[in-house]
This record gives sequence, C-alpha cells and structure tokens, in this order.
Amino acid sequence: MPTLNEALVLDALRQVEDPDLRRDIVALGFVQNMRIDGGRVSFDVVLTTPACPVKDQLKAACELYVGKLPGVTAVEARMTSNVTTLKDKGAALLPGVRNTIAVASGKGGVGKSTVAVNLAVALARLGARVGLIDADIYGPSIPTMLGLHGVQPRITAAKKMIPLEAFGIKLMSIGFLIDPKQAVVWRGPMASSALKQFMSDVEWGELDYLLYDLPPGTGDIHLTLVQSVPLTGAVIVTTPQDVALADVRKSVGMFRNPNINVPVLGVIENMSYFIAPDTGTRYDIFGCGGGSRYADEIGVPFLGENPIDSRIARGGDAGRPIVADEPDSVAAHVLTKLAEAMAQQVSIRNAGLAPTKRVEILYS
Repeated sequence: MPTLNEALVLDALRQVEDPDLRRDIVALGFVQNMRIDGGRVSFDVVLTTPACPVKDQLKAACELYVGKLPGVTAVEARMTSNVTTLKDKGAALLPGVRNTIAVASGKGGVGKSTVAVNLAVALARLGARVGLIDADIYGPSIPTMLGLHGVQPRITAAKKMIPLEAFGIKLMSIGFLIDPKQAVVWRGPMASSALKQFMSDVEWGELDYLLYDLPPGTGDIHLTLVQSVPLTGAVIVTTPQDVALADVRKSVGMFRNPNINVPVLGVIENMSYFIAPDTGTRYDIFGCGGGSRYADEIGVPFLGENPIDSRIARGGDAGRPIVADEPDSVAAHVLTKLAEAMAQQVSIRNAGLAPTKRVEILYS
C-alpha cells in the first residue's frame, strides 16, 4: 500500500470539478495549506467568492474522495475564499474595490432598490466585504431602507468622507448629505458630480463588491458611471409583465452598446408571484416567466425569481432588510440565493472575459 502523501491527496482532489469554471479544483489552484498527520488530512479550498452557491457540495466531494484513500482516518476541508478581480491594482479611483456592479432597471417601480439592498446585505452575511452607493441622486431610498435617517458621514483630516455602515455593509447616499424634506433640483452635471464624489472622496477601503443602485432608465448618471470606472458588470431587475420588459431592453441595450460594452451578469425577476399564506396557492399577478424568457432571448443568465412578500416591503420601510431581520424566512432564502447567483456570475465573468474598459465618449 503506498504511503499517504500530498501527491496522492491531490490526485484524489482532481476528481472534484468546479461546475462553473469547468476545471478541477487542483488545476484552478483552489487547494492550499495541506497538512497530513498520520491518517488525518486537512487543507484549505480557496474559492472565488464566499457566496459560492456550491460550496457545501464541493466540501462534501473533497472529503468523500480524500476519505476513500487508503490510510485516511479523518478529512477536514476548510472552505475559504479570495474574491477574484480584474481591477488594475494601480487604479486611481476605488483602488481597494475588487468588483463594481451596477444594479439597473428599465423603469421605476420594479423594486430595484429593494433588491439591491437585500443583495448587498446577503453578500455581507455570507462573508463578503460589501459597499453600496445610492446612485439615484434624485430619489435616494437607501437611508430609509437601512434605517439611517438624519445620520451624516464623518470627514477625515484629508477631507474624505467615511461611509456609513449598517448590516455589515458600507453605504453612501445623497440622502445622508441633504435635508430629507428637500428635493434635489439639480441639472444633470450636478448630479453626475455628486456620483463622482461618492467614488473619489469616500474612504471605501478594501471591498469585494461595490454595488451601485442606479436610477431607472438610461441617462446622465449611467454615462457618468461607465465613464468613471470599468464596471465588472450589470444586473438587470424587472417584473414579469411585457411593459417592464420593453424598458428592460433599453437598459440592456445601453450596457451592450459597443461604445460602453459592460457585461450583463444576469436578469432578476422581482415581484414574480404571490403565495397565499392560508392556502399555499401561487398567483402570478403580473404574468409568468417574462424575465426568464427575456434572459434566454438575449443570451444572459436568469438569476432567479423573487416573490411578492409584504414583509419585504415592511422591512424596507422600517429600515430592516428582510435578509437580516428574518433570515429564516422563505423570502430571505430566495434573496440570498439571488446574491449567490450574482456572485457566481462575477466569478465566471472574471475567469472568462477581458477586463471592462472605462468608457471614453467623445462629443463632436
């Protein structure tokens, strides 16, 4: 019988394949810090995101295959992560941010901000370092949804703002800087300048994911964002009905414009259905399957459906996102799965596509 050694363990682990990257975890460099003590084997499996949706399956497979080796009495696969990035380490803007993700919608009223907040909080609960910029300058909702009314960011000696924090995520919104009763009556260049300041004049530190809750439609804010940073990708939020999907096409068209060329990470269908609490009957109030069909039509991943649940809305009004306030609820589990699916697509995008370039739009 061959002596148990690192080479044998690695050979066993080559049978474990990452289903997204379609290579074995040894070839991907995921296996690190192996230790063999008699019949006891331990090692780290360094995944590309702490929000990996197949983490438990990979751990079980690792321990199964290594456990079959002759002489092995115990196996410990420690699951950890190092979030991937294509960001230039020397970038002047947001140097510590690994991935920047736009959360967009073609029209208002589809629950985009609610989804963005819960995605961010879910990623943080899964172990990621997360920031959220409320880029909807004219209609900031993040202070309400995260219970931070009347709170202002501190200013450092270097005249940088310290982002506020709630539920494990770092936050910035124009709503922290103005009277909540005051309307933001600004021309486009002023709103764009505010967004730029949220990136250049805020001490974001080290983040795995920075999400931008964009205003509905396409316009100055969207152009300012793609001109300021090379986005990792965009997530599109819609509802099932055709009127919402018609506007989604415009949003996707903007990101896919050859002059912009931001990868679309996927489509989330919000307010997809309602489950009656007394009977368990499903009602497709706004239609059925529109988001999935559209994702197939344009060739992007469908990240999933989020149901109608009054607790999601109440949590937003009360400043208590449901993924943090009721983590064991069905809605919280669904939103967490959506966050995992988004993080999964970021890892796939970083492994298979070239870095996004910051957009330079020339005006004649």
